Amino acid sequence: MDIRKIVTTCEDIQAELGEPTGRIVRKAVASAVIDNPLVGKRHKDLIILEAMGAEISGLLAERALAALGVEANEVTAYGKGAIVGTAGEIEHAAALIHPRFGAPVRKVVIKGDDIIPSTKKVAGPGASLTIPITNKDDIWSFNEMDSIEICIGDAPMAHEIVVSVALAVGGRPFARTKKPS
Repeated sequence: MDIRKIVTTCEDIQAELGEPTGRIVRKAVASAVIDNPLVGKRHKDLIILEAMGAEISGLLAERALAALGVEANEVTAYGKGAIVGTAGEIEHAAALIHPRFGAPVRKVVIKGDDIIPSTKKVAGPGASLTIPITNKDDIWSFNEMDSIEICIGDAPMAHEIVVSVALAVGGRPFARTKKPS
């Protein structure tokens, strides 16, 4: 796999509406800009992208965890996403982030019983992607339902894919929305 660059960002929410959070509320996303080996024409076999997903996801999860600055067992939520350059197709993102992507992420964050929410699209350089985030062990825990946005100014070029892993701790700053009873 050819990686052009890795970009990691972390947001630390200190206050909302002027009120300090009083605790750690942090989200990080690690993204890799990689060459898409299947550009230009439709391929029936996407196994090369599935293998790349298994290879890159653990690395990205480790980078995001390091950016969070917490222990692995403190991570409460996660998400994933991909932007395929315009010489590729949306199915390239699906092959990359679905079949084999999750297990390495779960190994990094210790457990992760629930689905890793995702999003994907085809776009050009500078496109943004809003990555959904949910609780890693209970998708119906409303407190962690959130998102984080990424944008890499020069990616993806037509022959590239931006692939991302988001990790979070602390949920939304003042979460108080509950499931109906």
